[in-house]
Amino acid sequence: MTIQTAAILLFLQADGGSAPSGTSGPSALLEMLNNIGPVAIGVLLLLLFASLYSWTVILGKISIFNKATKESRRFIRAFRKATRLQEIAQLASDCKASPLAQVYEDVYEAYKRQTGGSGPPRNLVPIERSAQTAASEAVTALERRMTWLATIASVSPFVGLFGTVVGIIDSFRGLGTAGAATLRAVAPGISEALITTAAGLFVAVPAVIAYNQFTARIRVFASAIDDFCRELLNSLEEIPVRAPQAARTTSPEAAREAERGLYK
Repeated sequence: MTIQTAAILLFLQADGGSAPSGTSGPSALLEMLNNIGPVAIGVLLLLLFASLYSWTVILGKISIFNKATKESRRFIRAFRKATRLQEIAQLASDCKASPLAQVYEDVYEAYKRQTGGSGPPRNLVPIERSAQTAASEAVTALERRMTWLATIASVSPFVGLFGTVVGIIDSFRGLGTAGAATLRAVAPGISEALITTAAGLFVAVPAVIAYNQFTARIRVFASAIDDFCRELLNSLEEIPVRAPQAARTTSPEAAREAERGLYK
């Protein structure tokens, strides 16, 4: 017999009883739940709602990020192989989940307002501003509901701690009623405190892990969006000038070569 076991048995004997013969496992948990007070029940219901909402956000974000990653890879491969902006515009409409496609659509609309859909842009500054705005909107869309996840992760332990404090108060009240420091007097309050504490941690830990992982993935998306914006603006700058005067002053072979330029 270990020292810890002997100490527990001595404490139980001081309580006036013998070794415990109560239930364990799920039945013991149900018995603990039956002994908790209304404040602890309210805390547990609040934590249950927070847990359900956080898991809804987590599962939704996993689906959104996976789909955005898949469609972004597909879009960037097609973008680098295409020879016309119009070809990419059709693909962008089919890749709505990709933040790169969302940026491309906004930039392409700004480009069409200047040129009508062909030729080099007259002024690249407004297009650059459109790209920056579109990139910011795409990142903001990826961050949607992340604040709720962070709030649940940080607040849930304190909500559980509130239930713990209430349980300890009930334990001291039981001690005052019983008039002696017995296990039977403090057990209900201690069990109530342990349940709410464990529930708070159960809600907070998955939310913290998910928030950190999602934040890292959003940083990767933001970096990819910035790189794509620069690549897209470079492609717009490389559109060949096809003015009639330039066609008359160049040879037919050079004119045909210009016609085959990228993103005409």
